[in-house]
Amino acid sequence: MAQDDTVFFKKSPLLPYAELRRANGSTACYQTHSHDEFSFGVIDKGRANYQNLNKHNDISQGDTVTINPGDAHSCNPADGEWSYRMLFVDAAYLGQQQHEIFKGDTWDFLPFDDNYQKDARSYQLFEQLFNSLLSQNDLLAAECLLLDYIQHAFEAKHAIHPDLIRPDINRVSRVKDMIMDALEQNIALDDFSQEVGLSRYHLVRSFKQAYGQSPHAFQLDQRIKKAKLLLQDGRSLIDTASDLGFADQSHFQRHFKKRMAITPRHYQSFFV
Repeated sequence: MAQDDTVFFKKSPLLPYAELRRANGSTACYQTHSHDEFSFGVIDKGRANYQNLNKHNDISQGDTVTINPGDAHSCNPADGEWSYRMLFVDAAYLGQQQHEIFKGDTWDFLPFDDNYQKDARSYQLFEQLFNSLLSQNDLLAAECLLLDYIQHAFEAKHAIHPDLIRPDINRVSRVKDMIMDALEQNIALDDFSQEVGLSRYHLVRSFKQAYGQSPHAFQLDQRIKKAKLLLQDGRSLIDTASDLGFADQSHFQRHFKKRMAITPRHYQSFFV
């Protein structure tokens, strides 16, 4: 059977509760169907006719589609072909994350309020989350980005619990110390949470308020600072990446360039 290279499915290597789908230049059409999971994704190119329950929607590039578990829907290209990406996340698992953020105890999960969003922030957050779940490099990043996405997607009508507003500086300072003491280790968010006795969401929120970055962004920032010193001393790119816990050299180079606007090798050439 010929392989259809316009479509791609993959279980996230980091979070087994998430499945990823990507279609590039697809002309495939779908009959009305439903999913047991939460389904949400973005239109990367083209336009589509989107039916969710009894509502018809015209969506286009940059829009974010949101579909609740069990909702009958269809989504088909309006102009011949389109490109899109979707995430399918287990409803029970996502419900657990919602409980952690919004402290609800009378519901299994919170549904999406709307069928789609047009704001750039939703697209940006999805882009970051999708790319993180697709990689095999950083569980901490994927967990933090998923919490960010859930908060953004559901907070409009579900206020954050008051107990989560005030940052716990003393406890998150211990998280900072854990990161600094083991820059080469890829520590999971659950490990930080258990160590300091904070929920994962409260930990991430408090850490951001205290240091201006999520734990995974802070960890990457500190790794790049240390990498600069190692490169100045003539350390090889491969060894620097390995010493600082990057999955491989390309993973290291990508994050170094994001922060320094030049490659590690170019940077090193000024000193060695």
